[in-house]
Amino acid sequence: MSSTEWAGIAVAVATIVASFAGAIRWLVKHYLDELKPNGGSSVKDQVNRLEARVDQIYLLLCDRD
Repeated sequence: MSSTEWAGIAVAVATIVASFAGAIRWLVKHYLDELKPNGGSSVKDQVNRLEARVDQIYLLLCDRD
């Protein structure tokens, strides 16, 4: 193989690795965004709402005694 062919293979491999790394970075960023409160639609906001409801139910159950 000539040096031009080796250079082409190296560029192709570098492109594939960079694309894969970029895709992983994008996925991680978007998954982490779901864990931050954003005003209502994130997973963190939903967990906070459920936690508040559980606390209210617990208080109602404690008041029965």
